[in-house]
Amino acid sequence: MLKENIDEIDLKILRILIEDAKVSYGEIGEKVFLSPGAVHTRVKKMETTGIITGSSISVDTKKLGWDIAAFLGIYLEKSEQYDDVAAQLKIIPEIVSINYTTGNYSIFVKLMCRDTAHLRNVLHDKIQKVQGIQRTETFISLEESLSRTAPII
Repeated sequence: MLKENIDEIDLKILRILIEDAKVSYGEIGEKVFLSPGAVHTRVKKMETTGIITGSSISVDTKKLGWDIAAFLGIYLEKSEQYDDVAAQLKIIPEIVSINYTTGNYSIFVKLMCRDTAHLRNVLHDKIQKVQGIQRTETFISLEESLSRTAPII
């Protein structure tokens, strides 16, 4: 069940944009049988309602020298500290996602670093100094086989 007032054409537009955010409204229009102006209007409506929250590009960070992807399970001193801790973690540029979780950890984050020395510095000099963190567990990713958005079915 859709939460917003969108139709099958909007969903087709979303699928196309998820596949390639740089595709032109004209190209989208050809695929969904609308004019570029009508596609633009639909995209703007989805932006206004918050369905589309931006656009992005995908960067191969390894080619830029960022070879380490790591996940960090964070135990909080008190669960009610989540908002404060998350705000402090958002300031650390190496952290690329923050998740409030159930299970063993209160927070699970993903971070990117140049190498293991950089990871050690981020953990020691930045993350371990965040007020409210009791302790952490680090998991280094050896390979990411898949990264994608949820399907628009």
